[in-house]
Amino acid sequence: MNRRMFKEFRKTDFAETSIGQGTHVEGKLVSDGAIRIEGEFRGEIACKGDVIVGEHGTARAGILANDLTVAGKVYGDIDVKGRLTITASRQLHGNVLAPTILIQDGGVYNGNCRMERQTEPQSRPAQEGDSSQHSHSQAKENAGKEKSRQAG
Repeated sequence: MNRRMFKEFRKTDFAETSIGQGTHVEGKLVSDGAIRIEGEFRGEIACKGDVIVGEHGTARAGILANDLTVAGKVYGDIDVKGRLTITASRQLHGNVLAPTILIQDGGVYNGNCRMERQTEPQSRPAQEGDSSQHSHSQAKENAGKEKSRQAG
């Protein structure tokens, strides 16, 4: 790769944080870019990018990330906006909130899981018929409440 190609690549690439094999870190890790853990991390991770717990990595942490790939061991609650992937013969122990989960053959998952899709708020312009329908249904609801009060 010549220098020009390297500079162009670096301009579009984001910073990556890496915790190497044999390294032990404790605390709160906050990052806008990707994080790769090949050592051991204890604490909390809040990442706007992707988190990868590598083959030699262990995370004893709550993890908030865009995507999470578990190729090592994770102990803690997970909240991902995209995809959670647990590779073959790897482990995740904790509660998960994720719209997409992929567990390869041999992968281990122990915990509670809740899958929720991110939805866009439904906003539509008000139309003339909408206000009269809304007023009509509200009038019915108020009449029902009035009957309930009169009955007892």
